[in-house]
Amino acid sequence: MATTNTGPARAVEVMIPDRSVELRIRRLDARAALPRYHSDLAAGMDLSACLPRGGIDADAITIDPGAIVKVPLGFAAEIPAGYEGQVRPRSGLSTKHGVTVPNAPGTVDADYRGEMFVALINLGREPHTVHHGDRIAQLVIAPVTHARVVEVDELSETGRGAGGFGSTGR
Repeated sequence: MATTNTGPARAVEVMIPDRSVELRIRRLDARAALPRYHSDLAAGMDLSACLPRGGIDADAITIDPGAIVKVPLGFAAEIPAGYEGQVRPRSGLSTKHGVTVPNAPGTVDADYRGEMFVALINLGREPHTVHHGDRIAQLVIAPVTHARVVEVDELSETGRGAGGFGSTGR
């Protein structure tokens, strides 16, 4: 059960059904932050940069405008069969600095066991520096459905038909 604040006068109790799955994590760097939810009703777990030590300011990486970088997280994960990890942008990072995930949402398949990375692109006008430990993206664990592909000679009719991009808008 979670409590949400609906204003200064009262709090509302929210019943959350337990639909949790186990996300197994193996740290590859002792300094890596484990993914974690930052509120009771958050859909995504924050992912934090785990930058290598050494050299001058090696605990930071600067992303120039237009550049894409792969930022290491310092851990590997075991996502349960039947699920995927969706890597999504953090809204504050994208709206304040123009830094987002270029392939959003990025997919982490359940059979991947290597180190996790987040691809970031700087769509802003100024360079943006990511420091070790900065929260850079979020991870949503979502169910996956596999489709059975069936080749047919004809498809059913709809009101939209073959109308493409922009065909339903004004």
